[in-house]
Amino acid sequence: MFRRLALFTFLCVASAAAHAEVTIDGHIDPTEWAGAKRIVDFRDTQPKTGKPGSQPTEAWVLSTPKGLAVAIRVTQSADIPRSRQQARRDENALVDRINVMVDFDADGRVGYDFEVKSQGGVADEVITNESDFSYDWDGRWDHAVSEDAEGYSVEVLIPWYIAPMRKANGDTRTIGLYIDRVIGSTGERMAWPAVSFDNGRFLSNFQRVELPAYSQALFAVTPYLVGKVDRAHGGTSFEQGADIIWKPNGQTQLTATINPDFGQVESDDLVVNFSPEETFFTDKRPFFTENQGIFDFSLLDDYSQLVYTRRVGGASDDGRGAADISAAVKVNGSVGSTSYGILTAQEKGDAGRTFGAFRLSQNIGTQTFGMLATRVNHPYLDRDANVLGFDHRWQPNAAFSITSNVVGSKIDQPRADSSGLGATSIAFWEMNDVWSQQWLGMYFGRRLDIDDFGYLPRNDMEYLHWEVRQRVTGLPEDSAYTSHMWHYRISALDNTEGRVVHRRFRILRDSQRRDGGEEVWRLDAFTAAYDDLLTRGGNALHTPPTAKLTYERERPRIGRWAWEAEGFISGNQLTGYHRLGYYFKFTPTYFITDAFSVFAGASYEWDPNWLIWQHDNLVGAFDGRTVGIDSGVNWNLGNKQELRVKLQTLAVGAKLRRGLEITPTGGAVPSSEPVDDLGVANLGFQVRYRYEIAPLSNLYIVYNRGGYVDDTNDDVDAQFRRGFSLKDVNEGLVKVAYRLEF
Repeated sequence: MFRRLALFTFLCVASAAAHAEVTIDGHIDPTEWAGAKRIVDFRDTQPKTGKPGSQPTEAWVLSTPKGLAVAIRVTQSADIPRSRQQARRDENALVDRINVMVDFDADGRVGYDFEVKSQGGVADEVITNESDFSYDWDGRWDHAVSEDAEGYSVEVLIPWYIAPMRKANGDTRTIGLYIDRVIGSTGERMAWPAVSFDNGRFLSNFQRVELPAYSQALFAVTPYLVGKVDRAHGGTSFEQGADIIWKPNGQTQLTATINPDFGQVESDDLVVNFSPEETFFTDKRPFFTENQGIFDFSLLDDYSQLVYTRRVGGASDDGRGAADISAAVKVNGSVGSTSYGILTAQEKGDAGRTFGAFRLSQNIGTQTFGMLATRVNHPYLDRDANVLGFDHRWQPNAAFSITSNVVGSKIDQPRADSSGLGATSIAFWEMNDVWSQQWLGMYFGRRLDIDDFGYLPRNDMEYLHWEVRQRVTGLPEDSAYTSHMWHYRISALDNTEGRVVHRRFRILRDSQRRDGGEEVWRLDAFTAAYDDLLTRGGNALHTPPTAKLTYERERPRIGRWAWEAEGFISGNQLTGYHRLGYYFKFTPTYFITDAFSVFAGASYEWDPNWLIWQHDNLVGAFDGRTVGIDSGVNWNLGNKQELRVKLQTLAVGAKLRRGLEITPTGGAVPSSEPVDDLGVANLGFQVRYRYEIAPLSNLYIVYNRGGYVDDTNDDVDAQFRRGFSLKDVNEGLVKVAYRLEF
């Protein structure tokens, strides 16, 4: 009887151990991880040799009712320096770290990166278009790190409600999974599976893993309150609103916001832009970053998108500053293998716009078909803008993929009706581990207009390029580099009237260095062509042959110093290689402690014969100087508090050389019309303290000051000094946002 009782007790204890709940504390308990999938085959992908990593790495993957649990054990020998640098959330710090990347539908469309640094800092990103990473999204997930003499251990728990996902097939779910670890002091990256994000295909090459299926529900409300004192215009104000998330299961997720707070504690980098192309800004506003991946519809041209969320709450149609937003709602979900997304937003007032977007995506074997429709109603302008796009991706085998789309726009506005078409297609062939090729073709009609809700740098273009890539590894041990990725590209761009806009040959070398940093050289050589955007629809300027050499370098922390450098030297679109222009920026960072650092960046640009459009076919040719400062303080008080001081200023002094009239044949002849000298002063200064009360719940105390002014003073030194006195914005605010989960 005693033996039977002892056996029963042993079986109960063993059963309990086999189903022990994983505690996320950074200590990998073998009992808790019993039955997990164990991964040991980590291979070098940076440099991408495919060889086993130089340091042992193990991972365990376990599906639990509370989420996807991943543990990683990192061994780091004593002769390899360890990172002690503290990092704030989403900081792109070159330190020891691990990444867990998950494609919950295993279809290669949208992935999520969960990064944990060895000192406990985190970052999370959304991955779209195979290898486009965006830090704008912040998710709710658990992590913990512990360190010992042999290395460090990381545990991560990713709730099943964190992202939209299709309904499981029975009792199991297949996900795409990728795990890596990076040694900060050398830049070595060891990954499972051995794929690299500098390939044409990354997300779709994640390892397919079948796991027990679970589903979680979430209802969360994040109310916020902002109190603001405006010293520039006087007065005190209070604003309140809330974000609401309801996820009854992985297949249906609803996000709503009422009187949202859009970015009062975030600051964009300063830009002085006199070019015809609009500056692109990312979006950190929580409502628009949550479950936004479904709406990704890239036109494959830089930042081009059919849904550019900065349009919502952007400049008002009546010209009275930024528009206020009443509410916005977003629904994401899936039915079978079809995913969908619905987005709508309403701005306040008589000039308030109504935005809407509807997205569908369907997987059929090796192909994916999608549709995105958007509509923007402008009551103030009596304008309706409708855009419809279809996209398609085909991956017939592991080496070849082709992505295409077709887009049409229709604008209804009195005396301004228009409709246009566009199409893009890109093919990528991974020939072997060394060589790959890419072909890209675009056509954007002259009347294509997606900018009411989307972003397109230019329309009226026909573009082709062919690029060959070469990966070089196995460099000598005494080399400063561990690998190079060479890009060789020829491209042609014409407008739809057949005018040559450019013919270009590009050589780019992207190098990983043995100090853990990165270096990029790029040479662009252009033939004679025409600039058809300078005069905003007027005559095109004939441009001579020219070239541009660009350099970028990032060196991680060694001792107490880290630094970044960038610059270029270029010919001129008016005089070619006569009177070259140049730009450089150097930003050193000094670490007083592992948590406290000071950076002080300075930049200078010389642009001779800088052409700035005035009106009609009149342009001014200026000798332009731009001086900038980008400096600040970062103090990371543990992983829950941070103090940031950020100072940016740009000063421009542009002395007129002459006014020019662009002729119908593309010539630039002297003009007697008056053109003034130009000067700009621009300032952005912010002091921001953040305290994380709980996950996705924060207290902010912020002081903002800045301004922008332009006039005819071409003295860059005077404009630089003037910038520090600007007070167009001079405010202090306190914001509290607390997430309540039910």
